[in-house]
Amino acid sequence: MSPRTGWSANACRVAASVLVPWLLYVASAAQAQHPAQPWHIGVLLVSFLPTDRVPQAFLEGLRDAGYTEGRDVVIEWRSANGDYDRVPSLAADLLGQKVDVILTDITVAARAARQATSTIPIVMAVVADPVGSGLVPNLARPGGNITGLSLMLRELTAKRLELLREAIPSAKEVLVLWNPATPYHRGAVEDVKAAAPGMSIDPTFVAIRKREDLGSIASAVRRANAQAILLIDAPVIYVNRRELLTLATKAQIPVVSGSSDFVSDGALISYGASYSDLFRRAAGYVDKILKGAKPGDLPIEQPTKFELIVNLKTARALGINVPESILLRADEVIR
Repeated sequence: MSPRTGWSANACRVAASVLVPWLLYVASAAQAQHPAQPWHIGVLLVSFLPTDRVPQAFLEGLRDAGYTEGRDVVIEWRSANGDYDRVPSLAADLLGQKVDVILTDITVAARAARQATSTIPIVMAVVADPVGSGLVPNLARPGGNITGLSLMLRELTAKRLELLREAIPSAKEVLVLWNPATPYHRGAVEDVKAAAPGMSIDPTFVAIRKREDLGSIASAVRRANAQAILLIDAPVIYVNRRELLTLATKAQIPVVSGSSDFVSDGALISYGASYSDLFRRAAGYVDKILKGAKPGDLPIEQPTKFELIVNLKTARALGINVPESILLRADEVIR
């Protein structure tokens, strides 16, 4: 027995046999959690800017999963700011940065990323219809290098028309803004056409392909004698929403959208999935992929959180009495 420690040589050997493997395990776990080189994540946005509230929810999701930006992950942000023509070059630029996984917002971004690479994993955050747009064969087993979340935008378009009719029973003529270049919009237009007669609504469709097209809204409202505007959300509409809502305010016409950001900026009603929640959940997919999961084996999930938001300040300014039936169902009422 050692006179200094009181430990026998055999006890020391036993302690070492236990302690050394434990230290190696701890070191290995620490290395797995904090790689020598941080993961590079590319984020390809069309509808949003990196600083917007919605994509910032992705960073919150990464932090919840235990990642620290700069230490564990490096984010390469790219945004087309609503310009579809820029998306392919931005996707190619991300590939040049040697990213380990790509997060996309909408269908146009996911399609450009998939056309750019068949090997780098792609996670969709707010794609309207992954199957209908041809991105994946089915939701349960998407296959290939792509997975993520579906936004169910097309399915909700007719529901927003119902809410518009309930909120403004007198609205018979409705201006519907859409973008023919957005993949799911043609189906959504057909859904509106099918649902409108049963609500005694006569829709007039106006295509918004670029920012300059917004100037036609006022004249379109007059020609159609429209009492409300229904938005089929698209990047060009989202990024120019404040200008659009300014035009609607001047025309004294209410706007119904799928994004809560429109209501915050002055629209009457929004109903749809929480974009922030979907971006936050997308971080979970990225986490699984960085830990070795194959994207094609991860089922595509649908929204679990839907928000009905009403702007009563806008309603009062327009002289609209929003029914109690809507206010009681609302997740948020802006007063």
